Amino acid sequence: MELYEALYTTRAMRRVRPDPIPAGVQARILDAAIRAPSGGNQQNWRFLLVDDRDLIEQLAPLYKDSIDQLWGTFYKRQVTAANEHPDDPASASFLAVQRSAQWLADHFAEVPLFLFPFCQYDPSGGSIYPAVWSAMLAARAEGIGTCLTAVLGAFHGPETLELLGVPDAEGWIMSGCVSMGYPTGRWDVAQRRPVDQVSFRNHWGNPVGFAIDTPLWARPQD
Repeated sequence: MELYEALYTTRAMRRVRPDPIPAGVQARILDAAIRAPSGGNQQNWRFLLVDDRDLIEQLAPLYKDSIDQLWGTFYKRQVTAANEHPDDPASASFLAVQRSAQWLADHFAEVPLFLFPFCQYDPSGGSIYPAVWSAMLAARAEGIGTCLTAVLGAFHGPETLELLGVPDAEGWIMSGCVSMGYPTGRWDVAQRRPVDQVSFRNHWGNPVGFAIDTPLWARPQD
């Protein structure tokens, strides 16, 4: 797969089929992940793959409750506003994302594979998230959809760590949960606010110096 295609089309793909992911594919994903930059080359990371159905079924209600709490706390104002004006383009976009996130919460137990990344004594994430993103890009190259979420750690961290058997007092921090599966939808370029609306040059608020009206990469026409 061409690099820019992976970069432009690796977006959150939460709706996936229950089909298992072959061990060889999992191996290629993790082997790519550990090639990511590591501060001081310490490699103070661990990657926990979860495909045990009983364990996933125990995690599922924790995840569902975490999403329920998310809508009622961090996103409460946005959820209320979107439902009050569902025809507004911004509201419609948010509600589509909410439906997708809710699907994962409602079907968590059907997802074939989860990746739990951990870093040691580094709450910044600088030593683990490059590896997580590499894993997600590698998964994209294998035709596997992924979604990184942090809600389990935010709302049910201790219970999740206990279920996963993470040792105490060793400084391991759960840096998220990545769902993995063959998607039911299609790959496409992620829609985002234009670069010039979110970027500056030299000083905060200064124009970045260019504008991009349409994505600079497009899928080649057959």
